[in-house]
Amino acid sequence: MLKIVAQKLWSMRLQFAKYFIIGVGAVILDIWSLRFLVGLNISPIISIVINQLVIVNFVFFLNKYWVFGAKGITHEQVLKFYLVAGFNYFFAIGWMWFFTNLINLHQYISYLGVSQVNYYLVVRLVNVALAVSWNFLLYKFFVYRLKMGVVDKLNPNQL
Repeated sequence: MLKIVAQKLWSMRLQFAKYFIIGVGAVILDIWSLRFLVGLNISPIISIVINQLVIVNFVFFLNKYWVFGAKGITHEQVLKFYLVAGFNYFFAIGWMWFFTNLINLHQYISYLGVSQVNYYLVVRLVNVALAVSWNFLLYKFFVYRLKMGVVDKLNPNQL
């Protein structure tokens, strides 16, 4: 059983590498836009609300066409993607609220050598790392999955 799981994971390594590249690009865009928006005196929470609307669309289309080579009806995939993204979106907002308002993380993080001005970036990076852990599998097996009976002759890795 473990051998089968290991073989399946190994067979997905190229897709995961592409997914990871898109993820790194999305994180860079995410952090840059978050700093930019906060620099405009927009609160970190509202900044997450704004920047996630851009990031989500960026990630959807790159994953659909480049990582998973997904064919099929885009609107069905968009609905599934937004379901996953919606969970991540509200999780990110709740995460930011929890660590900035509820426990006032910025008061404690200075002990780690992080300036109080940039504490929200640490909060965001940890949140992104958590989301990466579940999103690849959700994208592969839920969002971009081919329907039964549909075979893409050009991309046998999707089966």
